[in-house]
Amino acid sequence: MRGNRLVQEVRKFCDYVHDRPAPSGVDVHCGLKHFAIITYAVPACRFDGLFPERFKLDRVELGGEAMGLISVVPFIDVDFTSAVLPFPKFTMGQTNYRIYIIDQQTGERCVWFLGTTLDSWALMVPRYLWNLPWHAGEVQFDCDFEAATQRYKRYNMQTKSSWASASVELSQSASDRFSFPGFPDTESALVYLTHPLAGFYFRRDGKLGTYRVWHKRLDVKPAALVSARFNLLDELGIVPFSEQAKAYSVLIEPLNEFTIYLPPKIIG
Repeated sequence: MRGNRLVQEVRKFCDYVHDRPAPSGVDVHCGLKHFAIITYAVPACRFDGLFPERFKLDRVELGGEAMGLISVVPFIDVDFTSAVLPFPKFTMGQTNYRIYIIDQQTGERCVWFLGTTLDSWALMVPRYLWNLPWHAGEVQFDCDFEAATQRYKRYNMQTKSSWASASVELSQSASDRFSFPGFPDTESALVYLTHPLAGFYFRRDGKLGTYRVWHKRLDVKPAALVSARFNLLDELGIVPFSEQAKAYSVLIEPLNEFTIYLPPKIIG
């Protein structure tokens, strides 16, 4: 806070990007295709009670009001496989729902996962072995990425799921520009939105869980939201359907690579 104002700090990627920790055991490496981050800014009070007191909402001031940010992150896992051993590769659609928070024990900026939809029989491992809040969904992407312009001519995603049905249409054009109200500059906002490496969540048994990922600096580009319908956000009262047509920001990267460090840990 500066006076009565909520001020987001200046962040530089050089302070957050680091070499990949050596994978081991059951750690996973994968490509994320048609990776998008659709973010909404909503009043901070809408997140009350969603996560433990250990964490606090990483708020942004917009129009004099403290707002929280929540992102819907759809993508296709491609070449999903062991980061250590020869292993079959899998492809599957996935959508994550995450809130930007601060771990008050460590000071680290991270995300709170509401959950994930996954289109694969492999769901049984994270859901039943590790009790992750992952749910079944039929995920379909209809995308056309133009290599010459490095933009999407078409981006559509639909998910059928009893937990979190979703549909979204995005567009890209030469006129798209980064715009991040509430942040001191574009790089600070991109660090905030694209580079949290720790995630926390309530396991399906109610215990607190966490896992970490690693990736290089993401080469995301701005895009525009054409239409969206995210049932989970409406059901939880975070972003009602009536507000979902206006996103805070939309970012897309055609393909990137992540390392996921497993198994997840139980805290406490």
